[in-house]
Amino acid sequence: MNGGTSSSPKVSVVVPAYNCGSHLEKLVDSLLRQSMPAAQFEAVFVDDGSTDDTPARLDALAAAHPHFRVVHIENSGWPSRPRNVGVAHSRGEYVMFVDDDDWLGDEALERMYDCAVTHGADVMIGRMAGHGRGVPRELFRRNRFDATLANSPLIDSLTCHKMFRRAFLDEHDLRFPEEWPRRLEDHRMVVRAYLLSKKTCVLSDYTCYHHTRRDNGGNVTARLLDPTEYYAALRESLDIVDAHVEPGPLRDRLYRRWLRHQMLDRLRGRRMLDAPPEWIEQVAAEIRDILRERFGPGVAAGLPPTYRVVAHFAEGGRMADLRRFAGWEAATTAAARVERCALDGATLNLTVAGWLESDGRPVAVRRSDDRDLLVLPVEDVPPDLRDVTAALDRGRLDVVARRQGSNDEVFLPADTTSERVAGPHGTSHAVYRAAVAVDFRTVNGGRTAGTWRLKVRVNSAGWVRDVPLPLLVRCAADGAPPRLLDENAFFPRLRRAVRQRVPVGLAAFLAPGRRGG
Repeated sequence: MNGGTSSSPKVSVVVPAYNCGSHLEKLVDSLLRQSMPAAQFEAVFVDDGSTDDTPARLDALAAAHPHFRVVHIENSGWPSRPRNVGVAHSRGEYVMFVDDDDWLGDEALERMYDCAVTHGADVMIGRMAGHGRGVPRELFRRNRFDATLANSPLIDSLTCHKMFRRAFLDEHDLRFPEEWPRRLEDHRMVVRAYLLSKKTCVLSDYTCYHHTRRDNGGNVTARLLDPTEYYAALRESLDIVDAHVEPGPLRDRLYRRWLRHQMLDRLRGRRMLDAPPEWIEQVAAEIRDILRERFGPGVAAGLPPTYRVVAHFAEGGRMADLRRFAGWEAATTAAARVERCALDGATLNLTVAGWLESDGRPVAVRRSDDRDLLVLPVEDVPPDLRDVTAALDRGRLDVVARRQGSNDEVFLPADTTSERVAGPHGTSHAVYRAAVAVDFRTVNGGRTAGTWRLKVRVNSAGWVRDVPLPLLVRCAADGAPPRLLDENAFFPRLRRAVRQRVPVGLAAFLAPGRRGG
């Protein structure tokens, strides 16, 4: 082992590393920028038998920075063993797991540690930003200083990129499984941690963790999964829940997390259509078997309507209908209309309407016996599964500000309403409306410097779709009032200005619709 200091740090950052090359640089830079003093934390890199220059890079880092340490092990082929080795070599009061191609916010360690100590947390979760991959959204709508699986959407966050009290890990022998099945190793460790934790906190007012997907698909867990191994691991996750949670509504709700994200989402939209046919049939067979063997009727019954339809097809082995439904869903998007937008000093006043469309037409329902039934492109779907009456009422529209560059996302406070709008042939569709009035200087805890893209998120009947608005809010670092840019108004003005200032021939070339040859 290379590097090291003598005193016990507050936090040990454990990083499994394999052939990461230059992808490591963002993480290293973020560790060197931490507001927590270097003497108060350590980074333990565990090289999993890399075959490129990663070992030499890590050794050089450890030689240059006393709070960086490196452990070299034989290749295990999966992150579980290097993480466990990292824990064994860590000396911090808390352990933070970070992947080698991700990075941290500059104040992440200090903020998360302070919050964990203040509230006595066994598990500490910081807000995440996704770069080419999804991250939980609802969990980070607000701070939560006593989150449980029963009172919050904790189950939505099962990756290990969190801070854990080291004594808590040791007390319960919480480590990552190293034997077959290797998949979902973080799910099995994290869900057990949630079930054993006396206090779990969620820090949502600062982006602590940046979760990315390598452009070259180089990270080891991004490979095409083996359905047999993957769903054996999923069954083990369910076994952990069974060991700690009695049968009933909470167990059913926890089950639904895996049913939605690890099972049914693989049979929806482009994920199904773009998958190799033979492979997706194996996946569907595994899902069918788990639906029949492990899930009682209360599990699927609690799903949003579109998920219930997919579960119905999957349990019945209806592959042709799954493909037809996936094709329809792949064309389902959100549409939005800005009805009012103004910036009064620093206060943003915005009213926007949003709805769902498929192939450019609103997703329609038809009224039958006082119920709104989803109009589907597939026959032989029981009316109870197509009933979206309550789901449309529960649907909502969020206005989200996303900072360009860092991908920080914050929900803007809004008053929301919904209405049914009549369509052709006795159909109708739901339109959601949000009214925002917010002092933009208070957004993101006052850390607003940069350019923020506004977008709408429509959540209805089991679909969550985003659509960007043509609106940017630019905030200066010096505290000057924010500026609003309406792209629909800006670019026509820009084209008019260009035409006035360039020769006629060039202006014609720059006109909309002109194509180069």
